[in-house]
Amino acid sequence: MSTVDRQLEELQDEIVSEIPADISVTDVKYEGPELVVYTRDPKQFAQDGDLVRRLASKLRKRITVRPDPAVLSSPKRARDRVLDVIPEEAGVTNLDFHEDTGEVVIEAEKPGMVIGRHGSTLREITQEAGWTPEVVRTPPIESSTVSNVRSFLKQERDERRDILETVGRQIHREEMQDDEYVRVTTLGCCREVGRASFVLSTPETRILVDCGDKPGSEDEVPYLQVQEALAGGANTIDAVILTHAHLDHSAFIPLLFKYGYDGPIYCTEPTRDLMGLLTLDYLDVAAKEGRAPPYDSEMVREAIKHCIPLEYGDVTDIAPDVKLTFHNAGHILGSAVSHFHIGDGLYNVAFSGDIHYDDTRLFNGAVNDFPRVETLVMESTYGGRNDYQTDQEDSERKLKRVINETYEDGGKVLIPAFAVGRSQEMMLVLEEAMREGEIPEMPIHLDGMIWEATAIHTTYPEYLRDDLRDRIFHSDSNPFLAPQFNHIDGGEEERQAVADDDQCIILSTSGMVSGGPIMSWLEHIAPDPDSTLTFVGYQAQGTLGRRIQSGRDKIPMPDSRGGGRTEHLQLNMGVETVDGFSGHADRQGLEDFVRTMNPRPEKVLCVHGDESSTQDLSSALYHEFNMRTFAPKNLETFRFV
Repeated sequence: MSTVDRQLEELQDEIVSEIPADISVTDVKYEGPELVVYTRDPKQFAQDGDLVRRLASKLRKRITVRPDPAVLSSPKRARDRVLDVIPEEAGVTNLDFHEDTGEVVIEAEKPGMVIGRHGSTLREITQEAGWTPEVVRTPPIESSTVSNVRSFLKQERDERRDILETVGRQIHREEMQDDEYVRVTTLGCCREVGRASFVLSTPETRILVDCGDKPGSEDEVPYLQVQEALAGGANTIDAVILTHAHLDHSAFIPLLFKYGYDGPIYCTEPTRDLMGLLTLDYLDVAAKEGRAPPYDSEMVREAIKHCIPLEYGDVTDIAPDVKLTFHNAGHILGSAVSHFHIGDGLYNVAFSGDIHYDDTRLFNGAVNDFPRVETLVMESTYGGRNDYQTDQEDSERKLKRVINETYEDGGKVLIPAFAVGRSQEMMLVLEEAMREGEIPEMPIHLDGMIWEATAIHTTYPEYLRDDLRDRIFHSDSNPFLAPQFNHIDGGEEERQAVADDDQCIILSTSGMVSGGPIMSWLEHIAPDPDSTLTFVGYQAQGTLGRRIQSGRDKIPMPDSRGGGRTEHLQLNMGVETVDGFSGHADRQGLEDFVRTMNPRPEKVLCVHGDESSTQDLSSALYHEFNMRTFAPKNLETFRFV
């Protein structure tokens, strides 16, 4: 008998000793980080609302209770009982029964009403129907991504359960090594922005944190195939952590499965959905530009199938010697500061991912309160000594001035925007400005993936700022449903019609003018001196956006006749940059994150910034806080214990 099987037997015995004698336990299994308990008496289990919580506390494990399939009532009978319990105003849109696990997935417009105070309605559902309820939100704006991901995971449910069982056994395997060390190896995004990737390793475990591309570059992937870095290749990694879905962190996650990886990806639920959206678009753009995609869509599906979503604040075992906790990073939807507790109190490392320290219109500011942190791996995008962004109110005033002046001139405002994050921030600013009469009412056209990304935001309002969440819960005040917003379906005829029409605002991907529909809009609008191109997000070195921002007025464009030559387009429209809308903390925000961090780390590795930014921030933190700081290069290894 394996050590895991023996462990499960002991856990089952311990559970039986802790629960009332009239409650049976027929099986105990690991599924990913959770311990799943099967019982013939789910109703009795549900009667004591604290029983599962007490067991979880006693065993120090996340516990899910499921009915033994042998005692399930029929889905038809259970459906009526479930609907009798749930208040009508919860807006149930679908019930999906899974007889193999005894779970019923309840999709509702107001999930909170299905859950009830402290889970009271969920327990009542189990008491009445005998099934274990799982609740998901019906998106206020229909999202094909969310729908496709949910359908795919339902279709792959059997295989996914096998994956989770394998992962669970790996997590709870016996520790094999007596050594103690903690190392971080840098595979990308050191003294550069993009291709974020790190390996966190102990004698037991190798964990990959992020795996992204580099904006403006076609061939600089993380150093995935360096044997020294991955100690044998992708199949030797035990777990992958995805801090957020932007492509400079996620683009090559599916590539891992091509290289032989078959393990879990830990991320938040919105990060999983956004990763699917952005990586599939990444493949689509590569194909349109005649580049060979690094992987195919099947690898994206494999990545989604292997995702294990975690919520902020949940302490989760991801290896025999590592616990992971996600915290809000304030950067984009679902972005997470990743805190690792290693060994039995041996060492703690936090990876900031990308952070925004202060509250924005979309998100609460980044969390920096931890039980313990000895080392922080911290982004430095705006870490340069002069990288101070303007106050958000000043930024909004400047944006409104640009819009008003362009409107008076009879022109259009074209805003290159990242589909995820900056676009939704812009939508909130523009919706309020029109509602308050601070800018004229006019159409706001959304092109590229912006509308789909917005739909995903409304699916997960619990990840948004508190007051925005409340507005989305009430559909009559949902700002993303304002009548000014028009979704462009991507057709050239529609773009031409908008270009020929009156004043308007256009939000279009890509945010760094590196391909996508923004190129088409430039063809239509760039020759117009009355219109304005307005940058509201970071423009990485090497991108066309950075070159335009720096004064270039001739834009290289693909030959529209298909001859393979590059044509040049004269840029006559005005160019403005409005700082303050970035999803990244500026220099002050980065320093404040460390200053107010509890506890303050002993060491900081400054990464994800160009050479001067990482070195400037490293030097400033050293002098201000008297801590050990580093601006590492790629392929360096740091040993902390």
